[in-house]
Amino acid sequence: MALLWVLTAVALLLTVLGPDAAARLFMGTGTALVLALAAYGTFVRPRLTADDTGLTVRTLTGPRHLPWHEVHVKLVHTRRLGREVATLELDWHRGEDEQLYVLTPTDLGADPREVADVLHALRP
Repeated sequence: MALLWVLTAVALLLTVLGPDAAARLFMGTGTALVLALAAYGTFVRPRLTADDTGLTVRTLTGPRHLPWHEVHVKLVHTRRLGREVATLELDWHRGEDEQLYVLTPTDLGADPREVADVLHALRP
């Protein structure tokens, strides 16, 4: 995340020092995008935490607690762009409400296979 904040600062500096209005407009747009990514990465981390009562998934709308008996943890392997990618799917059901959370290695900060093993070991 620190790298994104550094990139944001550099992009802001380049935007301010841009040679003309068109360059500043394009650099400003790019700066806003990098700023949004840095803020998302900072404020929504950690995306997943686990304890004895269940899992907590952090999203832009706030944290969501998923009790163990309402969530199904599944490791999914898909082939994308010529390589196999593992993701962790959390399928949550409570009555008529349901939600699917798909967490990538970037979201988890670790290999989804390892996280799935830990979650299955923690599950009561």
